[in-house]
Amino acid sequence: MNGSLMTMAELTASLPSYNPDAISVKMAHDLIAGFVTPVSGIERLPLRYALGRVLAEDVVSPVSVPGFDNAAMDGFAFCARDANLSGPLALDVVGYAYAGHPYRGDIGDGECIRIMTGAPVPGGCDTVVQQEHVEMAEDETHVVIPAGTVTCGDNIRKAGENLREGATVLAEGTVLRPAHLGLLASAGLPDVAVRRKVRVALFSTGDELRTAGMELDTGAVYDSNRTVLAGLMERLGCEVLDMGIIGDDRAELEKALQNACRNADAIVTSGGVSVGVADYTKQVMASMGDVVFWSVKMRPGRPMAFGRIHAGGDHACLFGLPGNPVAVMVSFYFFVRDALMHMMGALPAPLLTVRAQAATNFSKRVGRTEFQRGVLSQNADGNLTVRTTGEQGSGILRSMAEANAIVVLPEEGGTVRAGEWVDVVLLEGLV
Repeated sequence: MNGSLMTMAELTASLPSYNPDAISVKMAHDLIAGFVTPVSGIERLPLRYALGRVLAEDVVSPVSVPGFDNAAMDGFAFCARDANLSGPLALDVVGYAYAGHPYRGDIGDGECIRIMTGAPVPGGCDTVVQQEHVEMAEDETHVVIPAGTVTCGDNIRKAGENLREGATVLAEGTVLRPAHLGLLASAGLPDVAVRRKVRVALFSTGDELRTAGMELDTGAVYDSNRTVLAGLMERLGCEVLDMGIIGDDRAELEKALQNACRNADAIVTSGGVSVGVADYTKQVMASMGDVVFWSVKMRPGRPMAFGRIHAGGDHACLFGLPGNPVAVMVSFYFFVRDALMHMMGALPAPLLTVRAQAATNFSKRVGRTEFQRGVLSQNADGNLTVRTTGEQGSGILRSMAEANAIVVLPEEGGTVRAGEWVDVVLLEGLV
């Protein structure tokens, strides 16, 4: 798709340690962030259809919410400002107020009204006492408030305490969740301006791949990567263009990339970025545009390519992910996710990282960042602990299904022993 991006030369000129064949995790992340830009295009949607979309502008409240002081509890409204609350207080009940049906009269000294939750608090009243805290006469004409039951100002929701008229309700870049939509509705806003969805073309590469449901011939395997990536990107809020499986044929791959470039803002592929004789993705990327890097000092996920390709007047950024399924998921979480969110125009939402105590050893080699699958839990002392899911091979997708966290082991460190503390990224609820 058309758009403006910094050139590779401009981006890498100030990086003296830049080596596209052995790049650090941090540098890879920074380079991607420098290349991608938010998509253009805004649409206005009813709130009902805006869930998960990204706000295209700040939203200002046209009203105060609530618009009036109202009761937070069922009870009795009265003026406590000058009353003696240190002893029993007797009040005459002179009326009723319900939500949507306010009391219209005046409240004098020694008087109160029975009021229901959400009903406007009449002028002259500054306190609501809960109905279960008073003693009521049988004829319900008066109540006694026991000493020490209430203080002035209790149980009143003040006008504007939720939103003030003219105040910013939500900032541009907010990813709209159910609570956000409720907040907008409470301000009387029926629709909202959002950025259009980021379009991502997705395909897997490899002659050995088959789509689930097909019969497997000798040497063939089912393609799980496309299913995983489509789910991750759809949950993120992208529009996924599934282009299927592309064989190990350079001309076929070039044609697929050209079509993807014309129809998408980003392209995500899996497989074809290692050093095998039939791994064409990196070669084709270089012939059609720029390859920013193609190897990251990490495990799993070392053979990962990122760059930009051109097709006519269109261009798109391309994430060439590894072929092994765990490496695909790790690469997505730690690189592609942030890039796509930036393209969506979303406010930064870093991965949630916590510190936990290792309950098992985590073997690691110095010189690369490792992302190991773990199970995070809380021990009897209330401390977070994390254990390995077992074998950490990049083809063992079961280890991702069993994990609820990723243990991040930094490049400069070695094996972590049980009892040491590690950084852990939570997977539950992650988008």
